[in-house]
Amino acid sequence: MEIIKVENVTYAYKQYESAPLEALKGITLSINEGEFVALVGANGSGKSTLAKHLNGLLVPKSGDVFVFGHNTRDDKNIYEIRKNVGVVFQNPDNQMVANIVEDDVAFGPENLGVPRDEIERRITWALDVVNMTEYRHSTPHNMSGGQKQRIAIAGVLAMKPRVLVLDESTSMLDPEGRREVMDVVKKLNKEEGITVVHITHHMDEVVNCDRVIVMDKGKIVLQDTPKALFKRDVSQYKLTLPLINQIADRLKSEGVIGDDDVMCAEDLVDCLCR
Repeated sequence: MEIIKVENVTYAYKQYESAPLEALKGITLSINEGEFVALVGANGSGKSTLAKHLNGLLVPKSGDVFVFGHNTRDDKNIYEIRKNVGVVFQNPDNQMVANIVEDDVAFGPENLGVPRDEIERRITWALDVVNMTEYRHSTPHNMSGGQKQRIAIAGVLAMKPRVLVLDESTSMLDPEGRREVMDVVKKLNKEEGITVVHITHHMDEVVNCDRVIVMDKGKIVLQDTPKALFKRDVSQYKLTLPLINQIADRLKSEGVIGDDDVMCAEDLVDCLCR
């Protein structure tokens, strides 16, 4: 079922003493319930600008965005839209509002007017989902980047959104922190049925997505499955295939392995052991 619909959307940022910077140019796309969609592209491609349109943080210059049938242009719809679409941003420190983890996770549902006993249940559930239960009474400021980002995700989850938008949420993390966050996101999508829109420039993070949307200069230039996308030349969009795929391509060109689909290290090992 289609839950987000973007129709011919354009958006431009105002620039001092110069022409407006057009960040989105006639974007049209739809996202179905339960999908795991990745938005990829180089810096300045428009992917984060598009992400901010999905819960009404930005409103199109022209065109429309519908979220569960609600047009983001109508101010009366914003509460319902933001209740259903949660956004996790790049820097977890900018999302912390309390000195204790459980208070930080409670902030969102408290602002939605959720009863206290229900908030307690949501805190317990959200921290369990992101594997941070043992830190419930800790202060987040001394934690690793990956731990902070998982707390930020828990805070969004406690509001019970149907869609989770990750806006470059792993870009400031080390490889271990990125892995931690992506494991949580995959679990939320597969086990909780939450629709995920993941904005990233790390191509290795899109392997398990249902669909990858490539943006360049404010436009959508490609849409495909990860398997199909990894067979294409994406260097013109300043994207680099995951290292494992680069290795596999080199081995194929040397005749070491056949024309097998390689999406992870385990696939490559299987090909080499035949």
